[in-house]
Amino acid sequence: MSTPVIGVLALQGDVREHLIALAAADAVARPVRRPEELAEIDGLVIPGGESTTISKLADLFGMAEPLRERIAAGLPVYGTCAGLIMLAEKILDPRSGQETFGGIDMIVRRNAFGRQNESFEAGVTVAGIEDGPVEGVFIRAPWVESVGAEVEILAEHEGHIVAVRQGRVLATSFHPELTGDHRIHALFVDMVRAAR
Repeated sequence: MSTPVIGVLALQGDVREHLIALAAADAVARPVRRPEELAEIDGLVIPGGESTTISKLADLFGMAEPLRERIAAGLPVYGTCAGLIMLAEKILDPRSGQETFGGIDMIVRRNAFGRQNESFEAGVTVAGIEDGPVEGVFIRAPWVESVGAEVEILAEHEGHIVAVRQGRVLATSFHPELTGDHRIHALFVDMVRAAR
């Protein structure tokens, strides 16, 4: 089977780290900034960063509506931190004008674990990931307040949902790309392969 081509939405955030993690998980990884580049990929990562900025830049670059359409049509997508927020159907505390791409029937709360100076790391046991917990880096991290019936909860931390999956869409509140542990990226690469 050929190696999947997975894009990283390169509007803002930790793009480079995801490109490295995807390459380590046996994918061809490339930055994606323009709508026409969506036709060249088998899957997409929406990185952490600042969700309101990603939302505004997606509109500015003409990416928002094409992304919504591709996700609705079944494009495999993985979002981390701000990417999780962008994949939600609803944000409890959106900034003015902030919109999401959708993809997961969930309600999220931005900056739920606290401000920048309250960022932390913790081991997180994730369903479907073998060989022990992954190291979760939580930076102004959101959490998932509630999910619809079709959403699989993959992990919780201190009673809050921090990893979910709905069909071909995966999301985590934390940043595995910052740890050198590429198991969640490998899980996503397998999801992309299965969707081809």
